[in-house]
Formats: sequence, structure tokens, C-alpha cells
Amino acid sequence: MSAIKQSQFIEKHQQQWDDFAAWLDYQELSNRKKRSKKNPIEAPKNIDLPNVYRQICHHYSLANSRMYSPVLVKRLNHLVTRGHQTLYGAHTHFWYQIKQFFAAGFPALMRKEWRLFALAGALFYVPFFAMIIAIQVQPDLVYSVMEGSQVRDMEVMYDPDSIMRKIGRERESDTDLYMFGFYIKNNTGIGFRNFAGGMLFGLGTLFFMIFNGLFIGAAAGHLTQLGFIDTFWGFVLGHGAFELTAIVISGAAGLKLATALIKPGRKSRLRALIDNGKIAVQIMYGAAVMFIIAAFIEAFWSSMVLPVVIKYVVAAILWSLVIAYFWFLGRAKN
Repeated sequence: MSAIKQSQFIEKHQQQWDDFAAWLDYQELSNRKKRSKKNPIEAPKNIDLPNVYRQICHHYSLANSRMYSPVLVKRLNHLVTRGHQTLYGAHTHFWYQIKQFFAAGFPALMRKEWRLFALAGALFYVPFFAMIIAIQVQPDLVYSVMEGSQVRDMEVMYDPDSIMRKIGRERESDTDLYMFGFYIKNNTGIGFRNFAGGMLFGLGTLFFMIFNGLFIGAAAGHLTQLGFIDTFWGFVLGHGAFELTAIVISGAAGLKLATALIKPGRKSRLRALIDNGKIAVQIMYGAAVMFIIAAFIEAFWSSMVLPVVIKYVVAAILWSLVIAYFWFLGRAKN
């Protein structure tokens, strides 16, 4: 009786199994080699894949419970296993690619584009440090890039007499969360302008990189000149490791776009822009994540009122981690 039921079971579902197996074969073959005119891959008939897979899982369960032949049970188990790997493996592969990109691909890419990275760094850090030094000599220079109201607000924010002198949060946790969102919006806005400015033959990127360097340098120089050193540098140095580096990286992405427009080589400008754009977008993926990390640190760590020596030690560790990340990781990819 069992044999009769098994034969009827096979006859009823055989075509569905064959169709599903054909689809699995097609997917596996497609993943192993690209389609070409010389060696085309014939697509199988369309099937409702999620529904068919669930049905085959049910068939496997029935075959097991009814104690059908080991050959049939093994075949269905094989279909179920292959189906699971094919249907859900793409999702796993996606996250694996993301992990590999940030673990190796991104730092390797920045080393490969070190000339653009260095140029973007110079465009930002030369005005930054020049403004800090200049304001120590001529304090009124701060008003050449900042309005008086901005300067006053900044002085109040970092005045040591207005900072709580106890260990604990200066803000409530819900305010920290709000500021986290604010910092993400602000940081990514800076990065996007640096990146998109490359479409103007790099003029936009040049302007925003230099302006950001001057503006941030003016703020740092003015507060340093007033003697608000620990309250200001103790606050910004930690998240600055990620934020300032991300600003430079986004500038490098903008310069990558500009290179395609200025020096397309033998390619058309459109073709060069498409090719360089693919690389620039990858660079911006990394910059965006660094901006988010910077926002998190600024909202939840920098806002904590702690002994300044702890802030400096943590800042040194964070800067060391960023430098080590780009210097050491992904070497095998080169």
C-alpha cells in the first residue's frame, strides 16, 4: 500500500520537482559564468518560486513521515537544501559583500586613490591650520568668515564657566538622540556638497573644501585664542577623527568626478564620468558611514562631562584607529 502511495505521490509532483531543479540549475550556472552569445544559457519556465519552494519543503516532510524510500527522501532533501541556498544565499552574500567592503575594500580603495585623497586633504587642512595660526596673531580675522552672532553663540557654548563641572551627561538622553539625527543631517550635507561639487569640473569641491577648512579653522582658532582649549578641543577631538576624515574623503570623491570631466583621456566625458562615478559612489559609501559614526560619538560621547584627560586619551585612540584602518586593512586586495 505504501509503495502505491509513493508512486502516486511521485507521479503527482514529479513535474514540479523537475521544474524547480531546472530553475536551480539555471541559477547556479548563471552565477558561475556570464551570459554570452557564444554560450547562451536557456532560461527555464517561469514558476512561483516562494510558493513552489514551500510546497517542496512540505513534500519532503510528507516523504519523511510516510517513510518513503530513502532515495526519494534524499532527492527531496537535496532540492530543499539547494533551494534554501539559492533563495536566501543572495541576502547573505549581500551582507558579506558589505562586510568585505568595509573590512578591506574601502581602505584599499582610498590607498589606490591616494593622490586625490592627499589633494582633498591639502584643500581642507591647509586653510584649517592657516586660519588657526592667523587668528592667534590677528583675532579679528574670525569675523571674515563668521557672523558676529555665530561667534557669540560659539563663545557661550564653549565658555568654561558655563560648562557643568561634574561627571555625567550635560544633556538628557532624548536630547542626545535628537542631536544624533541633527549631526547626521549636518555632516552628510557637508559631504554631499563636497561630492556633488565635482560635477562643476571640480570648482564646487574646491570651494566647499577650502571654505570648510577656513570656517572650522576660524572656530577652532578663535576659541583657542580665548583660552577655551579644554572645553573646545576636549569636545571635538574625539568625533573629529571620523568627521574631518570623512570631509576629506567626500572631497576626494568629488575630485574623482572632476577628473573624468577635466581629463577623460581616450574616453568620452560621459563614459569617463560613468566609470569614475562608480568609484566615487563607493568612496561616498565609506564617507557616509564615517559621518554616521562621527555623529554617534558627538551625540553620545562628546556630550558627556568627564575629566578632560579622559577625552584626550579617547580622542588619541580614535585617531590612531582611523589611521591604522586606512594604513593596514585591505593590504591583500592591492
